[in-house]
Amino acid sequence: MNVDLCFVPCEHEDASKLPAVSGSSGHLVVERQTDAKEAPHWPGQVFAEAELEYEEAMQRYARETRDRLKRGKIDPRLPEAEPTAWRKGWEARAKRHQTLQERRQADADWLAERKAHHQIVDAYRALSRPGRAEVASRWEAEKAHWAKREAERLEVLKKRKQENLEWHQRNRDRQASEDPAVRTWLAILVMTDNCTRECLSLPIFASGSKLTAEEVVTALRMHLPKDLAFLISDQGTHFRCKSLALLAQEVDFIQIPIYRHRPQTNGIAERFVLTLKQWLKKQSWDGIEQLGDLLAIFRPEYNNRPHQGLAIPGLSPTEFTNRLWLM
Repeated sequence: MNVDLCFVPCEHEDASKLPAVSGSSGHLVVERQTDAKEAPHWPGQVFAEAELEYEEAMQRYARETRDRLKRGKIDPRLPEAEPTAWRKGWEARAKRHQTLQERRQADADWLAERKAHHQIVDAYRALSRPGRAEVASRWEAEKAHWAKREAERLEVLKKRKQENLEWHQRNRDRQASEDPAVRTWLAILVMTDNCTRECLSLPIFASGSKLTAEEVVTALRMHLPKDLAFLISDQGTHFRCKSLALLAQEVDFIQIPIYRHRPQTNGIAERFVLTLKQWLKKQSWDGIEQLGDLLAIFRPEYNNRPHQGLAIPGLSPTEFTNRLWLM
């Protein structure tokens, strides 16, 4: 059986494009949307304006491309017409990088300090009772100092956790403000038979981009066919989990992970996702219930139409399955 995850927006209008969405990395990567009615623009077009002198054209070109002199990776989701927004994002990432570097150095200093303290403890424990009495005052001072350092370390870790939460929240807010078409996503688990090409089930998850591996495994447990031998999937975080490995042992099937960045290895599921999205492009829905009704129509329609990938050309997946049972 081939499995894959397909992400579609919670709301969709008839004939509007469904963007390409990937969730194999554990977070959604959405295709950048462009306005087809908007004419393309790039800074070099200024040289095509015949009324401009060369020096003036160069001045305009320099103004439009000045941000290219900044170091760092440019975020492609930020529009070129907003250098201020790009600069703010770049400066925030640079500051975050510097903070992480400082944290690594602080962690290294802490480990060195802790190692030195453990050496003092080992040396104290190796002393005899009279020897411990001679260094009792220094030992008490060392214990008090280390208790204070541990309390400071706990405060540092607590502060870091809060800073991380604030950093991720600012990123989410920034992305939402940059993309006015932020959508709520629904996840569909595609399950197709490798031999008959039959669509076995299409469970939907309202959690969308927050989909967990446990939800995927629960759906697989409910819809797995009998006598399953192999389950082919990508190496996304939803399929590389302990709960799925335990399910494979329980049901007695072998999970086959495809090579990274080689979706053609799982081509049956990938091609099915393309067919599904081409069909959904012509439909309209608002919410998970309406999408579920559409998938209930699509699945038998897909299974009952001829499929060119079968061993017997011209048969539908359903008919091919029936003939296999008669053999």
